[in-house]
Amino acid sequence: MTLKVGIIGCGGIANGKHMPSLFKAEKAEMVAFCDIVLEKAEAAAKEFGAENASVYTNYMELLQDKSIDVIHVCTPNISHAEISIAAMEAGKHVMCEKPMAKTTAEAKSMIEASERTGKKLTIGYQNRFRKDSDYLHQVCENGELGDIYYAKAKAIRRRAVPTWGVFLDEEAQGGGPLIDIGTHALDLTLWMMDNYKPKYVVGNSYHKLAKKENAANAWGSWDPNKFTVEDSAFGFITMENGATIVLEASWALNTLDVGEARTSLSGTEGGADMEDGLRINGEAHSQMFEKKIQLEAGGVDFYDGTGDDPALIEAEQWLEAILNDTNPVVKPEQALVVTQILEAIYESSKTGQPVYFN
Repeated sequence: MTLKVGIIGCGGIANGKHMPSLFKAEKAEMVAFCDIVLEKAEAAAKEFGAENASVYTNYMELLQDKSIDVIHVCTPNISHAEISIAAMEAGKHVMCEKPMAKTTAEAKSMIEASERTGKKLTIGYQNRFRKDSDYLHQVCENGELGDIYYAKAKAIRRRAVPTWGVFLDEEAQGGGPLIDIGTHALDLTLWMMDNYKPKYVVGNSYHKLAKKENAANAWGSWDPNKFTVEDSAFGFITMENGATIVLEASWALNTLDVGEARTSLSGTEGGADMEDGLRINGEAHSQMFEKKIQLEAGGVDFYDGTGDDPALIEAEQWLEAILNDTNPVVKPEQALVVTQILEAIYESSKTGQPVYFN
């Protein structure tokens, strides 16, 4: 069976991840495209769409097409909840790009809509489908690290501020690097620890380098007057079981210690990090060891191993979850906790006080 998919939002993330992946996936057919800029929807339909694919500028009109099974929401954060809920109420399963929503309240309303309508909901955390992430998750599931009580979630760029679209607009996005890339690092870390019960959060966000004129940047200098989100943010998260997570996120920071969508874990039986490939450390026979996991096939001419495109794997497992009526890998209840923690870091930064859950 082939699932008919509608794309809402035909900008960067749709063109960079969702549409190319669905185009390669055998069990998907993109039949409808919507964007407030008609030309973007038309270009997407031409490149990725099925024959006679429909084009819209109003997503509510797209949702009236009863033949559509699945919606991918690829719009700015401010509209994630609104569109996802409308899509589920229209009888569609929903893949919403990360973060789940701008606020915890919106994320909860998305879960309620999924439960009310019986439609599946997942969030676009494709870094779970990388080879290193998959391997490390198996290590954690097997208990090889023991009780993981300290972790770092890292999303640090030295100078890579996205200057296009609405990335710098706090109203449209809800924040900057913390909600944009910090969300990936936190999702990975919580997933590895299998710990979704935060107790309290202390956080700080900064708007320091954002004020610089003619700044060096991967995508050209930003306009300080339009840079209304933080340029870096840091959180200290204590979980109910006493575990600690340190979350670091920046688009612009004077550091050479950079890396995105990475986690490091310390448990009672061993540790792991993604700082130089995937490394596992521990002790055996009264001696310490560290091992680097070889994740490439190697050793055979003209063979690169099996497919390892995380975005394609994400799309395929999502389609299979719908077809087989199973849970997607990224459960909305897990994504909700990510949003709760991010929101708490922003709140703590504003008030100067810890934010307690429950």
